[in-house]
Amino acid sequence: MDDRGALARAVVCVPARNEAGALPRLIRSLAAQVGAGPEARLRVVVLANNCTDDTVPILRALEGGDIGATLRLRVVEARIAPPDAHVGTARRMALEAGAAWLRAEGVGDGVLLSTDADAVAPPGWALANLRALEDAELVGGRLVIDPQTDRPDPALADLHVRIERYWAGVRALEEAIDPPPHDPAPRHGDHVAASLALRVALYEAVGGLPALACGEDNALVARVRRAGGRVRHCPAVHIAVSDRAAGRVEGGMATEMLRRARIAEGQGSYRLPPAAHWRALIERRRDWRLAWDSAAGWPAALRGLGVDDAVIAAMAAEIAAEPCPNAIAFVERLAERIGEPGPEPEAQPLDTVLADLEALRRRLQARHADGAVTAPAA
Repeated sequence: MDDRGALARAVVCVPARNEAGALPRLIRSLAAQVGAGPEARLRVVVLANNCTDDTVPILRALEGGDIGATLRLRVVEARIAPPDAHVGTARRMALEAGAAWLRAEGVGDGVLLSTDADAVAPPGWALANLRALEDAELVGGRLVIDPQTDRPDPALADLHVRIERYWAGVRALEEAIDPPPHDPAPRHGDHVAASLALRVALYEAVGGLPALACGEDNALVARVRRAGGRVRHCPAVHIAVSDRAAGRVEGGMATEMLRRARIAEGQGSYRLPPAAHWRALIERRRDWRLAWDSAAGWPAALRGLGVDDAVIAAMAAEIAAEPCPNAIAFVERLAERIGEPGPEPEAQPLDTVLADLEALRRRLQARHADGAVTAPAA
């Protein structure tokens, strides 16, 4: 990719409600992006919804300040009434405003970048997203927790590290069982709204971001995969996110930070699914992917895996009405129909599942070293 002028085809879309304290840091970090300049100013649209603080006046002041050399800031004020007054509606409106801006100015191959008002983007964030999109349809950025204090709690910092080790362990299982060719290691596992990138054409083709009160970002990722899109977790794409425990979304990042803070203080234990749960999911995905490519045809292959004939018939009807472009789409659609494999696993203490993941990874590596085929999960 030729980086010269590349940022001129991108727009960063940010929903914000009462973010007067946090937004200036984000805007200034976006103004400092590598590749942004008078000939390639980065567009930023802020959907200021239901604000009762100084969010809008502060943005207006920034708009008329020194950021104009590298940034084009557009503030859209909105009043969203219940029951739609939630982040899913606001984020969808921000993304739609960004897409409309690019279309109005005749930008071809435009790119939408999603982030949050309390994030801070490192200087290479925007360009790294555009580069990663060359070999993917959607790019998720790694979240780096930015403590909102000069003296971070050591116990909380240690908990963050151990949780990251857990998810790295899950990705190590993927590498051992079914590594995704379009998302090579090293990769992270984040694809949430604080750092997402996709082309305008694809965003519109999949119907946009679902206006959900929580989980709207994962729902968009599922839509992209359902259409056969490759999701990339490029290690070069990362963004700093706040560890604040008071947020706008029940079940969002702030809820998770509050949970971690309480556990670091000794209020309970952090629990996550055991390794066997992830092994079952990864092996099932592998088996379904191989079924799609089976010489005998995917219906026969699924039948051999014990998939119910009614599910196979429903999938056949769906694919006849909406052709399935690749294994990514096939696996996503089949997972929607079948759901989780078996009952919901009982979460276990973090240190237990960390040891469990590491032990399973070593067993699988030993089997591969001996030339053995990974056995299906029991």
